[in-house]
Amino acid sequence: MNSIIEINYIIIGFTCLISLMAFNNPYWTYKLKHWPHEEVKNGEYYRWLTSGFLHGDVMHLAFNMITLYFFGRYVEEWFTVVFEDFGRIIYLLFYLIAIVAASSATFFKYRESPGFASIGASGAVAAVLFASILIYPTSKIYLFFIPIGIPGFIFGVLYLWFSAYEAKKGRDNIDHTAHYYGAIFGFFFPILFEPALVPMFIGQLQEWFSSF
Repeated sequence: MNSIIEINYIIIGFTCLISLMAFNNPYWTYKLKHWPHEEVKNGEYYRWLTSGFLHGDVMHLAFNMITLYFFGRYVEEWFTVVFEDFGRIIYLLFYLIAIVAASSATFFKYRESPGFASIGASGAVAAVLFASILIYPTSKIYLFFIPIGIPGFIFGVLYLWFSAYEAKKGRDNIDHTAHYYGAIFGFFFPILFEPALVPMFIGQLQEWFSSF
């Protein structure tokens, strides 16, 4: 099992390293954060990726990395089972592309807004979470403040609704647009490699509903 989740550990470790470095030196947050207006102005599109390794504070970092730890290992294991020796590399590419996909969504929305900037792995973590929901849709997800597990597919619907609603309202400093599109990316990306996931997903839902 340790060899299977090795990439997930590396991602977590590297993200913690970059985030802690930025905590100690705000210059790195300024230089690496996702800032659509500056990306257009100066061609700094590397920010689409680097912003995914930054966090606002320790709690922000801890929440994302704990979520990645619990769900990333199952998703990486699936890639490894399906693609054998190449599975861990594909999982890494999946995660990195998810960061870019989430950033690109907010880029087109905020490229003319000088005051908007975003940091965090939340978009990529949402992608990992939704890949897990695709693979195991009826597995229960537990939230810190809700002691009762929620079936993954139900949690996923609520997550997308909440993210879309909050993105439209724009009432806080959270990049809900990145969360939404990161989740969408994470759900559909594995299907490109394994279309059989679709009937498997539906079959698990049918079995779950027939149990009532």
